[in-house]
Amino acid sequence: MSAEPVRRRAPLPEISSRAWEHPADKGALVALRRLRGFDTLIKKLSGLFSERAVRLEFLGSAIRVYERQFPRLHRLLAEVSSVLDAPEVPELYVTAHPMPQALTIGMDKAFVVITSGMVDLLDEEEMRFVLGHELGHVLSGHAVYQTMLQRLMQLSGVLNTIPIGGLGVRAILAALMEWSRKAELSSDRAGLLATQDPATAFRLHMKLASGGHLSDLDTTSFFAQGHEYDATGDLRDSLIKLLLIEARSHPFAVVRASELRRWVDAGDYTRILTGDYPRRSGDADAKVSEAAQEAARSYAETFRQSQDAVAKLVRDASGAFASLRDWVGGAFSGSPGSDQ
Repeated sequence: MSAEPVRRRAPLPEISSRAWEHPADKGALVALRRLRGFDTLIKKLSGLFSERAVRLEFLGSAIRVYERQFPRLHRLLAEVSSVLDAPEVPELYVTAHPMPQALTIGMDKAFVVITSGMVDLLDEEEMRFVLGHELGHVLSGHAVYQTMLQRLMQLSGVLNTIPIGGLGVRAILAALMEWSRKAELSSDRAGLLATQDPATAFRLHMKLASGGHLSDLDTTSFFAQGHEYDATGDLRDSLIKLLLIEARSHPFAVVRASELRRWVDAGDYTRILTGDYPRRSGDADAKVSEAAQEAARSYAETFRQSQDAVAKLVRDASGAFASLRDWVGGAFSGSPGSDQ
């Protein structure tokens, strides 16, 4: 049987990670990339000690993928790296564990680890998506900048000066987790660009949510479930959802599928495939203010469209306040027919 891919995928030469990064993720990354030199220092410090130990652990206990070990995975990673035009193909390890998981480790030289449970669960196209997702983490530098913030939190001592320090720490950790969840959405987009088949991406999330029982699932019902989660009209459910995700580094699988579908429907995915995307050569010139504005617009649009009870309550309250403000302004501005 031929080792060539079943169909051709559009190569994305010089594509910048900014093309697939969620606006909230991109805003933080653009700002952190402006800290010239500090990321390099953190990489080197991590590489000297803990990162070397972790890599040695996997080198001694897992299987390193290359031409003669898991050759199918080796080929898929090479193809994914080619599509996303990665400057360097990361090392890939398979570790024995029944849970389907994948992760990217390391800052000085990142590498990817997938479990045997993930290998057993996925077909070739779904695995292509997972490898693209993890490569998206590598190319965005998520591990580097998340570790930077965590080290800054540990070393600065600023948290000790915050009144009610526990609440301050919790707020910062909640913000970091929110960023982490958005980083996962970013990498899902990278995975989709790698496989270039939305149906595969959605199928993967359905498999992960169900434990692999794809034959028992219905795509329409799956996305209807995601809409029901988002559109809960009970205020108590809205508050519970906030508590459920506060300490989660990953969004729920059903939510991830819905978010990825929303990105596809918005037209961004198709536009990138036609070659309309930012290039890496422009990364150094990316402006923090523009990234921040994009993040703000994204949150505002999500809030505006959300059917969540808390979001609707705030929107209704805002509308009532605006009407009251206009009425008060009109009452004190003179005659109704006056032209101000």
